Amino acid sequence: MEYITIIILVLSFITLMGLGVPVAWSLGFSSLLTLMVTVAAVPSMTTIAQRMGAGLNSFSLLAIPFFILAGEIMNKGGIANRLINLAKALTGRLPGGLLYVNVIAAMLFGAIAGSAVAAASALGGILGKRMDDEGYPKELGVAVNVTSSTTGLVIPPSNVLIVYSLASGGVSIAALFVAGYIPGLFMGLLLMLTAAYFIKKKKLPAGEPTSFRELGRVFFSAAPSLTLLVIVIGGIVMGVFTATEASAIAVLYCLGLSFFYGELKAKDLPAILLKSSATTAVVAMLIATSMAMSWVMSSEDIPQSISAVLLSLSDNKFVILIIINLILLFVGIFMDMTPAVLIFTPIFLPVVTELGIDPVHFGIIMVLNLCIGLCTPPVGSVLFIGVGVAKTSISHVVKPLLPFFIAMIIGLAIITIWPQMTLWLPSLFGL
Repeated sequence: MEYITIIILVLSFITLMGLGVPVAWSLGFSSLLTLMVTVAAVPSMTTIAQRMGAGLNSFSLLAIPFFILAGEIMNKGGIANRLINLAKALTGRLPGGLLYVNVIAAMLFGAIAGSAVAAASALGGILGKRMDDEGYPKELGVAVNVTSSTTGLVIPPSNVLIVYSLASGGVSIAALFVAGYIPGLFMGLLLMLTAAYFIKKKKLPAGEPTSFRELGRVFFSAAPSLTLLVIVIGGIVMGVFTATEASAIAVLYCLGLSFFYGELKAKDLPAILLKSSATTAVVAMLIATSMAMSWVMSSEDIPQSISAVLLSLSDNKFVILIIINLILLFVGIFMDMTPAVLIFTPIFLPVVTELGIDPVHFGIIMVLNLCIGLCTPPVGSVLFIGVGVAKTSISHVVKPLLPFFIAMIIGLAIITIWPQMTLWLPSLFGL
């Protein structure tokens, strides 16, 4: 019976997605159809509704709408511009410096807002025109913007790491946040090295040198924004407040800073709140239906069946990790990150923990895997945002994207086989 339920679950989900049904609805309907194999229709619908409600009944999940709101305030309140100006001052004078600016600004932006889509939209809109004016190949700029924007999903604060903590049954959010720094910076470095190859090959122009006085002015302007990192992450690590409380503090801080800069007016708030609410509603629906599917899978013993199959293939943890990485890379092409984390964490986490792999390390591996999927069609939301902002087409961007994909996969492989890159900082802070 369990194999029948697996087939029904997979085929119904793939069919609904193929018909263009939104991901959240596809997850919900396929879960309902699977449950109806063993349970009557009315109790099945009641159970799915209950599991959706229970999936959202978590205090930790409140951090997600707050961080989404903080990201929107950053975009409108001039905070993102100041981070970009700081990145320009640091690397803009180098040949092809705007590509380095994009990567550094994406990491800084992600370290405050934790949103790849927001980073791709903001940086593409601000840097794209300047790259065009200075003769940069548009498709190369899009490739750098799209791939570098995903670094913010690993560098804390990260909404998806909060989701992983929920799906894992309580892995420390503080440990996950701290663990994400080195892998996120390492991925950014690999993307910069890849950009350096194109810069040399295409002989891209250098920017104007920045004086020490100008650098000091730009840094002083951006310093209040950077202080948010210390407040949010420092407060979580030191136990002053939880990640959820930190997200609310981030909103208040960004709001006060934006009014202080004079770039946010009271009349702008309704639009910001409306956009944040719409984004939160989409994420909440994905979480609710994903949690319902996870419950259905658990009730039908599907995770145990998959775990048994994986463990029968090999008892070597690196072989199992390679298999899981390949599965997640494939899943990331067709499924959004949030439902993928919620569905596959309960399946794979028991396998890797049985092999002695740290859950924090696996969380970073999973997120890095799915970050690559955000840059690939047909579901890659960051890719579509980057292409849309630049007013180009995916077909033109695919070729320059490939070397950056390779760089991301190399980085993923290194982080997978070298757990200390992920676990050193958490152990240093006793997390």
